[in-house]
Amino acid sequence: MASGCCGTKKQKLNNSQAASCPTMNGHSHTNGYGSSSRNNHDLYAEHNGHTNGHGPMTNGHTNGHGPHQNGMVLPLKNGIIPSPYADRIACPEMCFFCFDVLYGSLHNLEPPKAPSFTNEAFPLFVTWKIGKDHRLRGCMGTFNALNLHSGLREYAMTSAFKDSRFPPISRDEFNKLQCSVSILRHFEEGNDYLDWQVGVHGIRIEFHNERGSKRTATYLPEVAPEQGWNQTQTIDSLLRKGGFKGNVTPEVRASIKLTRYQSEKVSACYADYASRWQTNGVSRPL
Repeated sequence: MASGCCGTKKQKLNNSQAASCPTMNGHSHTNGYGSSSRNNHDLYAEHNGHTNGHGPMTNGHTNGHGPHQNGMVLPLKNGIIPSPYADRIACPEMCFFCFDVLYGSLHNLEPPKAPSFTNEAFPLFVTWKIGKDHRLRGCMGTFNALNLHSGLREYAMTSAFKDSRFPPISRDEFNKLQCSVSILRHFEEGNDYLDWQVGVHGIRIEFHNERGSKRTATYLPEVAPEQGWNQTQTIDSLLRKGGFKGNVTPEVRASIKLTRYQSEKVSACYADYASRWQTNGVSRPL
C-alpha cells in the first residue's frame, strides 16, 4: 500500500492544529512531500531528507546534535545530519533516469534502457518541483518495496501526470523542473507518537477518525524541518492530513500507532540533466 505527505503551501498551525492537507483515499499511490523554501539550483544529495539546516528536535526542542549511534552522538555537518549507514543506495543517476522517463513520455519516444544503478527493491517517492523557487509540481510514492528500475519508471510518470492536486506536467515545463528521489529505509515501530526525531525520521501514523474508521498518513523526513514544526505540531498536521476533523486531544495523540523510517534523498535540476547529456556527447533537445 502506498502512502505520502505532500503540501503545496507552508501550513500555519494555530494552537497545534494544522490546516487540512490532501489525504489518502484508498488509491495505490500517495502524494508524499512538504513544501520547500530552497533556492539552491545545483545538484545536491541528502540523507534523511534533512533540509534548511535544522538539527533534530526532541519534543520540539533543538539539541544541536545528530542522532545517537552506539551510545555516541553524531555531530551535525554543515547543518546536515550525517548518514550512520555506509550502504547508501540513492544516487544522482536515479534523478537522471526519471528525467529520461518523463522526456520519453512527453515526446512519445521509446522508454529509456535499463539504468546502471542497483535494481534492489525499496519503498520510494519521486518529487517534481518547478522554477527558481522550487514550487511543488507533483509527488507520489509507495511503501511497497519495488525494484528500483521499474519503480522509478512508474513513479516518475505517476508523480508527473497523476498527482490529483496538479494538472499533468507539460513539455513547456520540462526545462524548468527539478527531480528528487527518496529511498525509504530502516523502518521501526515507535513506542508512542513522540518516539522519533525531527530532521531524522519520516513518520507514518495509523489512527481512527472521529467516526471510528481506520486511517493512515505519512510525512517524509524533510517536511517537519521545512515547515518549522516540532513533534506535536507535526503529528497534529498529519492527523488533519489523514482526515481527522475532531478535536486533537492528548488522548487522540496517545492512541496513534507510529512507524518511523529514514530516507536517502538525491535531487537534480534540469541543468544538471542537460549537462550530463552534453558530457556524454549528446545534445538533449527541449
